[in-house]
Amino acid sequence: MSARPTVYDFELAHLFPPAQGPDWLVSLKHRAAAVHRQLGIPTPSVEAWKYTPLRELGKRDLSIVDGSGPVELPPSYEGSARAVVVDGKFRADLSTLPATAGLTVGPLNFESELVEKHLGALAQTDEHTFAALATAMLDDGVLVHVTGMSSTVVEVLFVSTRTGGATAPRLLVIAETGSVAKVVETYVGTGGLTLPITEVFVATDANLEHVRVQDESLTTDHIGLWQVRQEGGSEYRSYNICFGSKLGRVDQSIWLGGQHVTSRLDGVVVARGDQLLDNHTRLDHALPNGNSFEIYKQIVDDRASVVFNGQIYVHQDAQKTDAKQTNQALLLSPEATINSKPQLEIFADDVKCTHGATVGAPETESLFYLRSRGVPVAEAQALLVYAFAA
Repeated sequence: MSARPTVYDFELAHLFPPAQGPDWLVSLKHRAAAVHRQLGIPTPSVEAWKYTPLRELGKRDLSIVDGSGPVELPPSYEGSARAVVVDGKFRADLSTLPATAGLTVGPLNFESELVEKHLGALAQTDEHTFAALATAMLDDGVLVHVTGMSSTVVEVLFVSTRTGGATAPRLLVIAETGSVAKVVETYVGTGGLTLPITEVFVATDANLEHVRVQDESLTTDHIGLWQVRQEGGSEYRSYNICFGSKLGRVDQSIWLGGQHVTSRLDGVVVARGDQLLDNHTRLDHALPNGNSFEIYKQIVDDRASVVFNGQIYVHQDAQKTDAKQTNQALLLSPEATINSKPQLEIFADDVKCTHGATVGAPETESLFYLRSRGVPVAEAQALLVYAFAA
């Protein structure tokens, strides 16, 4: 089968250096490279990328950066454990790893049976061409392994330091049976192309809170994949916060693979200038008595564009499902754009499922109320925007 044409105007060979490591890793990377060459780069004719043009990627320098240079880090959370990855490379000298029973944080050990079992098991490279590219580039990453009830916040910080080049950050989170943890995954930096993949396994009766913050510079393109699998009785609460990048895209999916599972997806997206921020979510209810709650809010100003595509898929066996989805967008400029597409696909007959989407400008009555009480116009608008997001 011949490879599909791409929009790249350069040779991709330098992105696929000779694979090193155990046989399973070499095989994984080779398969991913073949998938990416076959799929190519999506064009607007592909429905999932209809509102996210990618032709500018062809002008980027996608050499792989080495991650050894100096870096200035933002303050860490008080009392947290911190794993730092710079330009795709784990930096032990910048990390503060926990000495806590029931919690292991560190670089991916590709010789480990635990990593071999889980890495790549969720990331759907056959369907996501950029995830395939990131897997082919895989060289390092972070493992968070939770076996007990941890009160330590785990901060995983991915930093890019160069205006060009490509990085493929990798995060693997494994929450074992009955465990409890909180993970904060943050992306900052100066530019280039960031292709992160996050895989999260939430075992029976585990409770995991996961915050993802994307605050990279406005010269960055960020295209990420975030995939989760839950087992029976587990609870997973995710918060997706998007501020940065010139072009930002995150595909998040959660497989509710057990009974009495609870999932929560909350998202706040703030787009300004000429930013384009795109979020695609999918929740798969596979078994009965699952609950999911999703609220995504976007604040769009200037000439920015945002995209929201939220899909809830209720499988035939998933009776007694309770799924709610809400998407709300606040447009602060007549030139701002939102493309919203909530989707429900239900194949069970005893469910409670709702979805809704609203788009509008700030209410003039509320602004008048604040102005009439002496609040300056800029502060009044800021209060309304904050109240909307909060």
